[in-house]
Amino acid sequence: MQFSLLVAHDMLFAMVPAVGFALVFNVPVKALKYCAIGGAIGHGTRFVLMHYGVSIEWSTLCAATTVGMIGVHWSHRFLAHPKVFTVAALIPMVPGVFAFKAMIAMVEINQAGYSPELWVMLIENSIKTIFIIAALAIGLAMPGLLFYRRRPVV
Repeated sequence: MQFSLLVAHDMLFAMVPAVGFALVFNVPVKALKYCAIGGAIGHGTRFVLMHYGVSIEWSTLCAATTVGMIGVHWSHRFLAHPKVFTVAALIPMVPGVFAFKAMIAMVEINQAGYSPELWVMLIENSIKTIFIIAALAIGLAMPGLLFYRRRPVV
């Protein structure tokens, strides 16, 4: 399949959880399409960066920062808080699979006892989960750190 088609497919399916969580968070109906677009842009950005060899942690940071910047732009344009557009858009990038694998390894260690393979699986997936969640938080905070400072950065 063509790469552009793969990216479009990824972006389309990232819109679904973004809109779903926007509905859970009681986002105004007029802002739902922007949450969907933000989710698609964020997940698409991460997909493209990972395709070109960037790790999932750094790709998530870049994608979350992109979504945060776009959210700030939309917040100025539509006079709403940036979190209206950004929080639901970041939900598709939450590392559920890595957290699940870490929990499964933890349960297996508890059931079957220690083994080096399970320990490595637990540690690798836990660290990856923590770094991805940190990348989402830092990327979401980045526009506020850059644009809403009262003192200059330098």
